[in-house]
Parts: sequence; C-alpha cells; structure tokens
Amino acid sequence: MSSSDKQPFPHLAKMIHLNHAAVAPWPAVVRDAVQQFAGENARVGSTHYPAWLKVEMQLRKGLASLINAASSDDIALVKNTSEALSFVAYGLEWQVGHNIVSSDQEFPSNRIVWESLEQHGVEFREADLSSASTPEDALFAKCDQNTRLLTISSIQYATGLRMDLERIGQFCRDNGILFCVDAIQSIGAVQIDVQAINADFVMADGHKWMLGPEGLALFYCRPEIRDKLKLSQYGWHMVDPLGNYSVKTWKVAKTSRRFECGSPNMLAIHALNAGIKLLLETGMNEVEAKVLANSRYLCERIDEIEGVKRLTNIEAGRYGGIVNFSCKDNDGLFQTLEKQGVFCALRGGGIRFSPHFYTPKEQLDKAVAVVAKFVA
Repeated sequence: MSSSDKQPFPHLAKMIHLNHAAVAPWPAVVRDAVQQFAGENARVGSTHYPAWLKVEMQLRKGLASLINAASSDDIALVKNTSEALSFVAYGLEWQVGHNIVSSDQEFPSNRIVWESLEQHGVEFREADLSSASTPEDALFAKCDQNTRLLTISSIQYATGLRMDLERIGQFCRDNGILFCVDAIQSIGAVQIDVQAINADFVMADGHKWMLGPEGLALFYCRPEIRDKLKLSQYGWHMVDPLGNYSVKTWKVAKTSRRFECGSPNMLAIHALNAGIKLLLETGMNEVEAKVLANSRYLCERIDEIEGVKRLTNIEAGRYGGIVNFSCKDNDGLFQTLEKQGVFCALRGGGIRFSPHFYTPKEQLDKAVAVVAKFVA
C-alpha cells in the first residue's frame, strides 16, 4: 500500500483538487466503504442484506441531521437532483396562468424542468439577480398573485452567490408560495436548516460537497405537503406493507419512501453514508468555518493580482465554497492551471475554484501562484 493510500484524502498527494462544485474525489473512508461492500458481496452475495438495510437507515438519519429535517422519514433517496425536481414539477397540480419564479443564474437542472411546464400554460420567470438592491428583492419583484412556486439554488453554481434562504422562505410562507431549494452547492459545505428556512422542497446530489458518489441524492419534502405531490412512478419499494410480496392490497407509503419506486442503490448508499459520517464527525460548524475561510483567503489573494477580476461576492453571508474570477484569457489560464495539476472549472465567464474544508492552504497558494504568473 502506498503512503497516499493511508491518507484520509489520498488525492492530495497527487493533485490540487479545487472542483468540489463539480464532482468530488472520494476520501479514503468512502473508498474503503465501497471496497468493503464489493468484497463482501463477492464473497457472500446478499446474505448480509439486513445489515445493509441498517446502513441505509444510518444514511437517512445522517442526512436528516445534516439538514435538520424533523425525521429521517422526511428523506427520500433518489437518483439525482433532476429527478427530485421533476417529482415536484410533475407532482403539483398546475393551472393555466400559474407562474414559477427563479433566477437568471440557475444550473440547467433548476431551469429545464420548469420550462417544460410551459406546455401546460405555466410561465417560467427568471429574475436578474443584479436588478435590485438585493438578489432576494429581485426575486420578490417577479412574484405576483399567480406565482405558485419560487425555486432557487442556495448557492449559484457559477458565481458562488449565496442566497438568504430564511428571508426567501419567510416571503414565500407569507404569500402562499411554495419554496423549492436546489441545495447541491450548500449541503456538506455550509449549514442548511430546512425548517428554519421554511422550505417545502430541498434536493441535492451526494457527489459534490457531501463527498459521495454520483447516482444518489437526497430529496426532502415538507411532511405537511408530502401527499399533495401526485406520483408518476410506482413499484414494490414505495408501498405499505413493505416486503410482503404476496399481499395483493397495498397503499402508498406515508413517509418519503413514497418517492422510491424500486430497489435502492446499495453500493452508493454505503459510499454516501461514509461521506456523511465524515462530515458529521468533523462537525458542520467546523466544516463551514474552514470552507468559508478557504474561500475568503482565495478571494483576498486573487484581489492582490493585477489583471484578475474577482466575480464572487465576498460580503458576509453571500458566499460559500465557490470562488470565481476572470482575466483577459480565461481559456489560456484554465489550460495552464490544468497543466500545473490544478483541477478546476470554466464556469460563468470565469475560472471557478471550489476547495473543501480539508484543502491545505499550501495548495491554495500554489494555485494562486499559477494565476499570478500567467497574467504577469
């Protein structure tokens, strides 16, 4: 076994990974969970399935804790954010003339599904987040008596702009508007409390800040409105009684399992459970503090470089783990960063850095040095 394999984050020995806003590298505990599950399955098949179900329950409880859901029954394990958004979009009853309010900065997952409802006479409205004194005011200005739902990313994937979710949630509650949050750039990086923000729906994949694999996401639906979402997928796993296959009569589960029509992704469940346990054992207070410190440090260093423009808002409460900046030749800088072993992304007209809580400051310094040398 190499020395890097013994490290909690093995990739740190080989690269500068500043791309958690895309797909995270697995920590050692996640890798080990996958290897252990695969080995066990290869040796004894599914004879340990009851133990696997306990891991699934651990994951639900961990995710509920991570977002402060009232119960693990409020957590559905689905394929991805887009599927969860589709459950909402095609589960609600719409009328011609209804509108949905969002922003002009959304990742396509939180835009395309709502645009598809235009065939049912539903208008999708995009607020220019820079058009008012605050991004929230820009959203509110687009709402009227026909607004059925407001959907927003908790942190914008390109600019890194962090929204005031509590203020938006209170506005929605006061005005009878449903509140949907794509939290994929928040959960695992900064703290989010679904009850405090009055969220009706929250969804997020596990493969970014939660340090898990692709193919597994959480879907939170406020329990008071859970049965108001019309279902479009049916199967053995979303009914009660569960596991009695000879029973001919059934009813839809009262819990969020109602959104899980078939067999669970047990491999991904074991992997994501390990990532969530790592975050919870570290403590989200500490995780958030370190994520924000890394972002703030990057912004301060970038601001020192002539010829580079920071695009991320560094005001308190307005940023998370994403830092975006631009220069005259973004493509050239991006290629140079890649050649120097800095893994990042081109997004939103700039270069996007997104380190996690564990990213060493020395690696941030090396990445910034590449930027400074390129524009010099």
